[in-house]
Amino acid sequence: MKSKWSIAIAVVLAVALVVTLSMIGCKTTETAETTAAAETTAAAETTAAAETTAAAETTAAAEETTAAAGGTLKIVWAQWAPADYLQKLSEGFTAETGITVIVEQIPWDTFVQKYNTEMIAQNPTWDIIVGDSQDVGAMSTGGHYVNLTQWIKDNGVLDSFTPASMTYYAEYPKGAGEYWGIPVEGDALGWSYRKDLFEDPENMAAFEEEYGYPLDIPVSWDALLDIAEFFHDPDNNQYGVAIYGDNGYDSMVMFAEQVIWAYGGDLGDYSTNQVEGILNSQASVDGIEYYNKLFKFNPPAFNDAFFIHTNDAFVAGQVPMATNYFAFFPGLANEATNPYAADTGYFVCPPQKGRDGVERQFAALGGQAASVVTYSPNQDLAFKWLEWFIRADVQLEWAKLGGYTCHAETLASDEFLNATPYNPAFAKSMEIFKDFWAVPEYSELLKTMSATVGPYVISDTGTAQEALDACAAEWTRIFTDAGYYD
Repeated sequence: MKSKWSIAIAVVLAVALVVTLSMIGCKTTETAETTAAAETTAAAETTAAAETTAAAETTAAAEETTAAAGGTLKIVWAQWAPADYLQKLSEGFTAETGITVIVEQIPWDTFVQKYNTEMIAQNPTWDIIVGDSQDVGAMSTGGHYVNLTQWIKDNGVLDSFTPASMTYYAEYPKGAGEYWGIPVEGDALGWSYRKDLFEDPENMAAFEEEYGYPLDIPVSWDALLDIAEFFHDPDNNQYGVAIYGDNGYDSMVMFAEQVIWAYGGDLGDYSTNQVEGILNSQASVDGIEYYNKLFKFNPPAFNDAFFIHTNDAFVAGQVPMATNYFAFFPGLANEATNPYAADTGYFVCPPQKGRDGVERQFAALGGQAASVVTYSPNQDLAFKWLEWFIRADVQLEWAKLGGYTCHAETLASDEFLNATPYNPAFAKSMEIFKDFWAVPEYSELLKTMSATVGPYVISDTGTAQEALDACAAEWTRIFTDAGYYD
């Protein structure tokens, strides 16, 4: 409400006994002067009041503008270093827009379960979910994610982000051209290795004498197995490799799928959901048998190994090479957390020739995309953040902080490739990654594969063929019950 000012003009009355005509003239002049002074003062007061009112209106307008530009955007992600980087990155967004960004972190072991529970209840807990790539099917068909297809086309995202990242992180159904997220954290399984051990003259001579070819970054999965065998020396607390076991979620499955693909097998036909004769084919069996052989060169008690175990074994000097998602390699490049940091190198998952003689190279996909929550009351703020996040300058800053960009121009830049010792391997991995099923039933599929294949890989229970036959039969039942074959 605006204030109003009232102006009171004082009138000076001179009452005097007029004795002579000259005295009357004198008094009339004095009265005129006094009246003029009063009018001048009143005018000044009116001007001051108007200026005060104008200033108040300007301040109020500024406050309204600030309020309109402000607000709070809530993003949820898993509890790990990239989420810290995203919080830091978003300070730039806040500086530009006045919108506060809160990145809530949930421990990995309950992350997916937590946001699924909140979405099923249709709670407006968060505005953006940086969700698992495998969960895009369940979240989109469940109506929990906003369809971003038109927004993505309008903002040129398909031209600026790598095609593979858009397919595996954002598209569902695959090949349908419908998109539900923007790639945030590209990731894949890669490898760290001890350059000092690989380049040691004695090791090089002994390896070549035993295996008939030079010791170097493995040129195939078969070569990686040879290297693991060569360095394996349990009597001296030295082991050949550190790879994932079964942690009850997806670690074992992620490693299993990439060797299945490398040997020419597959998880099934993603377009028809057929798995019999594909998942349990001879090529897939070859991949699982390989996993079983390599697992034997792990340190002891690796049956539940995930990212912490493999990094720990590496920094403890127990293994010459270890697998992990690239998101966990910053700790290996840091001399404060890895005494071998200066001697640590990185390589991509190697290629392999299958029985058919065809060489294939794949890396299991990790990473997440940012999706707008259907129940968010702040979708306008969420889209502002997305518009900001996809900018080339922001993507470069994201990469500098430690995030794994899927922005094509940034990935190809010298600045990115030279930023860390593992970035070149990461950029290559973004060209060869492949994902697990992204159907709404993916969680059941994961648990089934872990339960059927895990015992064989880890403890030699049964055979690889029996394990994959059991998995294929159960997957077929899951797809049948879900109505995929109707």
